[in-house]
Amino acid sequence: MKGTYVLIIETVGDTDLEVGQRGLMAFCKGYYAYVGSALSGLESRVRRHLRKPGDRKRLHWHIDFLLADPAVHITEVVCSESEERKECEIAAYLGTHLDSIAHFGCSDCACSSHLFFSFSHTELQRHVYCGFHAVGANFRAMKIKPV
Repeated sequence: MKGTYVLIIETVGDTDLEVGQRGLMAFCKGYYAYVGSALSGLESRVRRHLRKPGDRKRLHWHIDFLLADPAVHITEVVCSESEERKECEIAAYLGTHLDSIAHFGCSDCACSSHLFFSFSHTELQRHVYCGFHAVGANFRAMKIKPV
């Protein structure tokens, strides 16, 4: 299965993290939406994001460094099956409605960011769902229980 996904992430406290070559970055307590695509295996990509670094997970993408923090967890995965890459369109939509973390998760495209922030879970979730609708993508959402 191929497609686009958004991870809805909660950060339960302010934290400073080393993010690969980006260096030290500050993340506020709140909610983040990370937009990605997996054109060679959506299910396996999402499963990879749900694993913690102790599960033999190599920190490769920017998002891996954020998800490695014990104060950070995925609360929901929103995904859409598609042969087309929709992540940049969804990221552009979110960028008009939410604060973005500059140059995060978009080193392989021309977007300004693939990570977006809100203090409100409800606001962030609403914009994520609307982003999928705006690009004409049917989606499903899966709540994730914290471990």
